Amino acid sequence: METSLQKSQFSIPPGFIDLGLGDPQFSLLPLELMRQAAEECLGQNDPEFLQYGAEQGDGTFRQSLAKFLSRGYVCPVEPGSLFITNGASMGLHLICTFFTRPGDTVFVEEPTYFIALRIFADHDLRLVPIRTDENGLLIDSLEEELTKSHPKFLYIIPTYQNPTGRTLSTEHRERLVSLSHQHDFLVVADEVYHFLSYSSQPPKPFAADTETGDIISLGSFSKILAPGLRLGWLQANAGIIHRFVNSGLLDSGGGMNPFTSAIVCRVLETGRLDDNIAQLIAAYRLRVSVMDTALRQYIPGVEYTLPQGGYFFWIHLPNGINASELQRWAEEFKVGFRPGELFSCRGGMRDYIRLSYVFYEPGELEQGVQRLKQSLDKME
Repeated sequence: METSLQKSQFSIPPGFIDLGLGDPQFSLLPLELMRQAAEECLGQNDPEFLQYGAEQGDGTFRQSLAKFLSRGYVCPVEPGSLFITNGASMGLHLICTFFTRPGDTVFVEEPTYFIALRIFADHDLRLVPIRTDENGLLIDSLEEELTKSHPKFLYIIPTYQNPTGRTLSTEHRERLVSLSHQHDFLVVADEVYHFLSYSSQPPKPFAADTETGDIISLGSFSKILAPGLRLGWLQANAGIIHRFVNSGLLDSGGGMNPFTSAIVCRVLETGRLDDNIAQLIAAYRLRVSVMDTALRQYIPGVEYTLPQGGYFFWIHLPNGINASELQRWAEEFKVGFRPGELFSCRGGMRDYIRLSYVFYEPGELEQGVQRLKQSLDKME
């Protein structure tokens, strides 16, 4: 019989601590909350949400989502600006489908989310890396590349970035929006971590500027409710929304995930999503502190910026240690991570690793860092 771990996206051997795993812990998945919401939906004697859905997404659901986003973003969000997706990755795939052709140029942060790189590869896109530092995307690097080539869009994770955990400043966001107007390219902002803030309120999201015509904001319930829902949204102006709504895909199958949308709508209407996010923030804030303390205690030679939100630590290894070589020793000590080159469109970042704190209890996180220390000692 399969264990629950074997049923997840990743298979973890017994006794192994995979600090690279960016999945929420099973105990943090809101089973009872979703059970209650499903029972409320199924008890209404209205089967409409079992039918093909509206192409843009159920209107009632989009209204509830717009109210939630308006509070969380601290700016008004209209239901008409939202298009419901099967998660942020599906949204990114659709953007590539409708706005690019094979061989087109796309700008990406260096480093960036490795699954996004795989989606771009599926569409045979030419990727140009834009350098980053502790403050996120370097605008000067972007301006330099804009003199050499014209991108269809820039893909950016502006808040608590994956893998670095860094957040782009308000000033740089404004400069980026201005450059997108000046050079006529889309900004695709993956804002799935925006609500997982462990300190101060993050800068205004790019979603607040979607009416300008040059921005698409991606959101998802995977990080704030449950990834198995496969439910998310994109926010854009009316012209862009129209392009998605009138696709052949939706002519055939209707809107994305109307059944799950109806259940999540109940979660939104009752305010239980806010409660769930508060619980996640409390759990993750503690784990950030535990991992930070363990890293400083056991591996003081590594460099990183303390995450203020999101899922990840981005670790610069000492003495130019190659992460792929370290990975072989780490397996011996039953600890895992994600090597930096996975997040580079050019195979760089070889002396970096990504660690995550969301899948394991605090004690396991500390133990995992101790094992990582043993792995590093073996390489010296």
